[in-house]
Amino acid sequence: MNLEDVDASAWSSLEAAAKDPQSGFRFVTLCSVDAAGYPQARTVVLRRADRAERLLEIHTDIRTPKWRELSGNPVATVLGFCPSTRVQLRLLGVACLHPPGSDLAERAWNELSAWTRSTYAGGPPGDEARDGEPRLADGSTEADGKAHFGVITLRAETLDWFELRRADNRRALVQYDQGGALTAARWINP
Repeated sequence: MNLEDVDASAWSSLEAAAKDPQSGFRFVTLCSVDAAGYPQARTVVLRRADRAERLLEIHTDIRTPKWRELSGNPVATVLGFCPSTRVQLRLLGVACLHPPGSDLAERAWNELSAWTRSTYAGGPPGDEARDGEPRLADGSTEADGKAHFGVITLRAETLDWFELRRADNRRALVQYDQGGALTAARWINP
């Protein structure tokens, strides 16, 4: 596999993961930095990947800490590991927040199932729950959920690709310009 293949394979896997709930890269870790300077990581669902734009899309409730953290510092990392291929992808980039009412949030909301929409209508993430069950806001409606729904996109600036093998692990570092074009790629020590 050459470096161009590494890049193409990584983005092909990410694009497939956004469409396939069984994909190894469907659930990725979004890492941000809080106001106190501490790293924060959480598992999120990869909703869309765009190879040409080097863009990842994640949906979230705008009342979450990650929304506030990325508002203050948009530099973030997305980390994924696929157990079947034993490949780790670490993408560093800048997040862009698309709040309720934005074109992207509207498009994404319209594509969600009714069940998924209902998950945004409850109480704020992190609020106390009774017996492990989330507290829903009294009289909450789908419109209430839509008011809390936002989209995070991350435009990747670098891709750190790592393949865990029985022997001779491999690692590559790929860099992109602001338009998503590949500008540099090199093999690095694992």
